[in-house]
Amino acid sequence: MDDYNYDGLNNHDELINEEKNSGTVESNDDTGSEKVDNSYNADALSGAENTQNFENTLGTEKKYETVNKDLSSSPYYTESYKKSKKNKKGVLLQMIVVALMSSIIGGSVVGGFFMFGIPALKSPVQSILGNGAIGENDSDSVISKNESDMYRKVVIESADSPVVAIAEKVGPSVVGISVKSTTSNDFWLFSPSQSEEQGSGIIIRSDGYIMTNNHVIEKALSGSTNNLVQNAKIQVILPSNPDKPYDATVVGRDTKTDLAVLKIDASSLPAVEFGNSDEVKVGELAVAIGNPGGLEYMGSVTVGVISGLNRKIPITDDKELKLIQTDASINPGNSGGALVNAEGKLIGVNTAKIGGFDYEGLGFAIPVNKAKEITDSLIEFKYVRGRPSLGIQVNTGFTKEVADRFGIPEGILVYKVEIFSAAYKAGIQKDDVITEFNGVRVKTYEELEEQKNKYKPEDMVKVKIYRYQEEGKGEELTLSVVLDEQK
Repeated sequence: MDDYNYDGLNNHDELINEEKNSGTVESNDDTGSEKVDNSYNADALSGAENTQNFENTLGTEKKYETVNKDLSSSPYYTESYKKSKKNKKGVLLQMIVVALMSSIIGGSVVGGFFMFGIPALKSPVQSILGNGAIGENDSDSVISKNESDMYRKVVIESADSPVVAIAEKVGPSVVGISVKSTTSNDFWLFSPSQSEEQGSGIIIRSDGYIMTNNHVIEKALSGSTNNLVQNAKIQVILPSNPDKPYDATVVGRDTKTDLAVLKIDASSLPAVEFGNSDEVKVGELAVAIGNPGGLEYMGSVTVGVISGLNRKIPITDDKELKLIQTDASINPGNSGGALVNAEGKLIGVNTAKIGGFDYEGLGFAIPVNKAKEITDSLIEFKYVRGRPSLGIQVNTGFTKEVADRFGIPEGILVYKVEIFSAAYKAGIQKDDVITEFNGVRVKTYEELEEQKNKYKPEDMVKVKIYRYQEEGKGEELTLSVVLDEQK
């Protein structure tokens, strides 16, 4: 609640003040009720006997913080004990007689129960539990261990929240990632400072392979390589042993899907169980586990539902991903963490959120089927295998308005052709405008990528270009291109 009601407290104070005047305070709360009577006086305690009783009672009832005016009506007792002056022999004889009688009566009752009670109960009990005795050789009548375990499992699952079981299952598979790098101070050029960023990762193989987001680790790497920059370090922190970080090496990374794979020198790690993101439905339970705000909040669990599928989210100026949308809270530091379903199976890799004053509950995750395809390829080949490549760089500033100004067709303006690439071999040149890809009209880089990715390396396609010659003049060419494999 945003507002706090203080009227209840004020009324309580007034009640206490009124009761003080009468000598009694009565208080009720969630833990029970207690009545305290403080209305004793000196006259009621006068005399040696009353004084002694008052001191004894006050000592024994001090823990209750109560003093009763009329000690004979007190609900509490004192521990005082007066020695009896009766004949010891008489008391001992009585005790022996009582013990003998109790033994005789008790033995008779127990014997009668075994003789008459058990046979009478045998038939009803057998009718409930089933006829037939359980014997070593009677396999049909024996309750199997699996059936017994199944019953206990149902009881546990019905008693606890499913999120508790999910957290216990998946939590050990979500790790922390610390990226330390050296950055130069803009003002003091000769005094570099150490920076640290933290994120999340998922154990995907028990022999030390960790999946995370590329943007979590890229500041520690040199350019587009997997090599660390000078004085940089990537470490993995296991939730089972947070005080022992593991130095990690980069197996591979992919900027297009914002995924990366790390390797640490460890074995017998609790690898996550993979689900199927193609079967995910809008409205089903979604649980995100990661380290929002850094390792201080390591292993945080947030709960929501699947809010949408195939959401196109731009991650760079020229790249976008189709992601799973969820309202489970995803914050900085959650990147690279797990999004799991009600069975505790991985369905997505948390990667982004839309934030701001006008936004709430917009988190996104890479579908696990795509993530597994990418990471498996990175582990085996060190790059994403099977991707077609033209071998060009484009000028994204070439728009319809610019094309109309120069009187040339709208399309994709080639900024650079990589030497010995598929485009280079086919004769595509700098400043050519690509207008069609294998018979399909393309006007933007995204449309070109969508068409190109429908094919495989070594496939031959037709690419139509417009080649500008001089002001107001140009020519259209159709070139045959054999696609390369992107590495």
